[in-house]
Amino acid sequence: MSDRLRVRALGFAPVKGTQHMIREDAVLDEHGPVGDRAYCLVDVERRTVLRTVQNPRLLAVRASLTGPVLELVLPDGRSVRAAPQLTGETVTCDYWKRSVDLELTDGPHAALLSQWLGRSVRLARAPRGGVVYGEPVSIVATASVAELSERVGRPGLLDEAVRFRATCLIETDVPYIEETWAGRTMALGDRWVRIGAPIPRCAVMDLDPVTGERNARLLKALAGYRPKNEAGEPVFGVYARIVGGRE
Repeated sequence: MSDRLRVRALGFAPVKGTQHMIREDAVLDEHGPVGDRAYCLVDVERRTVLRTVQNPRLLAVRASLTGPVLELVLPDGRSVRAAPQLTGETVTCDYWKRSVDLELTDGPHAALLSQWLGRSVRLARAPRGGVVYGEPVSIVATASVAELSERVGRPGLLDEAVRFRATCLIETDVPYIEETWAGRTMALGDRWVRIGAPIPRCAVMDLDPVTGERNARLLKALAGYRPKNEAGEPVFGVYARIVGGRE
């Protein structure tokens, strides 16, 4: 079997929780996709990072990062385009039981998103990997998506695979074969990655990846037949970590 992953699409969101978009120009380094979750939204009073499952309207926000310039576009046409200005003010938040220092910014982004979400938020710059739940790269495979699609009677699921918010959608022929690759080093573009553990899933996959509306029951379906972690969360896809560049 080839040690090269057959990449169908790469994607990420530069602001955590916003719409996961295919990025044809994505660049990977040792920390994962450059620009991935470079920013996040913070409830400063509660010292928490906003999560998508609790703020599904975030999924309707399109975010693009070009150099230092961050553009946000809402579905109603409102938008901002500016370079967030670092204030030097740091807030320490608990993110999945680990502390992360986030630097607050000034600019028009927070005001737009506060209006959209109906709550006061600040845009914060995150350290690389600071607001990433697991490993820097996540992988979902086409055969696994197709198998789930057939089980739930949702024939277009592969066309909306961004529901799974994976860094990389790869082409496979056998469902869940990616889970047999744990510990294996494989080629991903011009990088080597080491395949890790299966990814535990939450209800974000049940949300429409463009509108944020709940319009699927994928988590319940997975819970009915897939392995689960100690917390009872069903797994789908695998993590990976970049271990070097390919010459």
